[in-house]
Amino acid sequence: QVQLVESGGGLVQTGDSLRLSCVASGTDFSRYYVGWFRQVPGKEREFVAGISELGGSTAYGDPEAGRFTISRINVKNAVYLQMRSLKVEDTAIYYCATALRPSTRGDEYVAWGQGTQVTVSS
Repeated sequence: QVQLVESGGGLVQTGDSLRLSCVASGTDFSRYYVGWFRQVPGKEREFVAGISELGGSTAYGDPEAGRFTISRINVKNAVYLQMRSLKVEDTAIYYCATALRPSTRGDEYVAWGQGTQVTVSS
């Protein structure tokens, strides 16, 4: 069973950059599409970015396009989310998840990490 562990979150200021990591174990990671989602308490989970099994195709939620970059290194069982020009509204818990096909819908993802908190202060 795949296990996902996110890291790299923290407290930063507006305009700063941050790189989140998601490391998988217990599976052939290259079989899965991987997505990053974020959630603020009381609000719906939001798709942030996704990357195909071999990294050749990426997708982004509208607010993140141009500021965030998703990448993966399958030999390290890792997916990364590079975030630049962070805004206060980027504050959320960020989760990585795996899916069997590309999707922006959280209910189509089969495994989730525990999340990492990103807080952006003004």
